[in-house]
Amino acid sequence: MSRVGKKPIAVPSGVEFTVKDNVVTVKGSKGTLTKEFNKDLVIKLENGEINVERPNDEPAVRAIHGTTRALINNMVKGVSEGFRITLNLVGVGYRAAAKGKGLEISLGFSHPVIVDEVPGITFAVEKNTTIHVDGIEKDVVGQVAANIRAKRPPEPYKGKGVKYADEHIRRKEGKKA
Repeated sequence: MSRVGKKPIAVPSGVEFTVKDNVVTVKGSKGTLTKEFNKDLVIKLENGEINVERPNDEPAVRAIHGTTRALINNMVKGVSEGFRITLNLVGVGYRAAAKGKGLEISLGFSHPVIVDEVPGITFAVEKNTTIHVDGIEKDVVGQVAANIRAKRPPEPYKGKGVKYADEHIRRKEGKKA
């Protein structure tokens, strides 16, 4: 049995959870998320806890058991608390500014990098060098942050570039004189 899949998910107060034909809808203070899951799994709400059960031990069903539970847990957490990824700009002249609902970032190119508005995502800029990416869908928040980081990934010699706040850059030694 999947260790992740058999753990129950606690539904916090203020979160409304409904299941109909394995289409899960979660409503909370931050918004609403809906997702369809595999028909082979049984998703139940009992005593304020969500349980994901599998009827058999076929390899395909076993493979999606833990994943389904993790996705539902992320939906519940997203509508109640939300997700945030923080990016830091490291380098001389590297800075960010909010432009409408998008971002304008100077990363040492001859032109500013424009990040367009993404539905369901909000950007917050702090001290011109810190960008916060907020949203209720964990995968979308992570993908938007990864796309921004990909514009100028940190390099190993001086550490310049866009990095996650909790990321450690392995540094290399430069040339010897």
